[in-house]
Amino acid sequence: MFIQTRIPRQGAASTMFSTLTFNMQNGQLWDDASPDDTPVDLDASVAFIQEQDCDIVFLQEVECGFEGGGQIEPPPNYEFLRSRLPEYDAVFGYPLKNPLELPFGLGLAIFSKTPLRSFSRIDLPPADIRFEYAGIERRPSHRLLISAETEIEGRAVRLINTHLQAFFMIKASSNDHREQRDLVEEELRRSGEPTLLAGDFNSSPEETLLAQFGEAGFRTAQADQVTWKRMPFVVDHIFYNAPFRLESSRVVPTKASDHDAVRAEFSFV
Repeated sequence: MFIQTRIPRQGAASTMFSTLTFNMQNGQLWDDASPDDTPVDLDASVAFIQEQDCDIVFLQEVECGFEGGGQIEPPPNYEFLRSRLPEYDAVFGYPLKNPLELPFGLGLAIFSKTPLRSFSRIDLPPADIRFEYAGIERRPSHRLLISAETEIEGRAVRLINTHLQAFFMIKASSNDHREQRDLVEEELRRSGEPTLLAGDFNSSPEETLLAQFGEAGFRTAQADQVTWKRMPFVVDHIFYNAPFRLESSRVVPTKASDHDAVRAEFSFV
């Protein structure tokens, strides 16, 4: 499933532009005392995104996964966000269906205040691992990478969004199962233009994802402050390559998800 929404927009971008990556946990709120019993509140997701007012927004876990692998068409959360954020152009993608899907968040979206073009998707294969959840033997799901281009300051900029497997949750490591990481790296090495890669990389501290992407010419905006409330891990990143200058970055706390967001401002070198 891949959806594009085009909104014509006039005018040039500012010298410095802002980006946000946010795993929105399909709109489920966070409560420290009872994190798994909180309601879904998409209005809170929208309010948080509007408050940040970033030029580019990368979202993960936009929709809710279902036992049996069902996916609702059209994707309701994405359609709600799109209706409430009319100033943005947007694209969305579901991963491939998995009949043994876990009831957690899935689906990626990119929202941009400048028009998007050249939409594409790459399906990232699951590792050949078995694990148990809710008394059922499972296999990990396919993950997804989506990308689009926009124009900022008269320059083409490629935007990539992804959400990788959390191997640490199934007692494994992406260091031993590098297929998804390697496919993302291939895309980075193919990108000869200014490129931003954002998402939830589900990388535990001992995994070598940052070094791998660094060898491909991409640095993360921040790697010091924890971004996931359930474990003290920095899993959410905005990577950038040499054409960009990182002007500022910070982790933005929110109760609208079990993740905090990462915000970064960039200019061109």
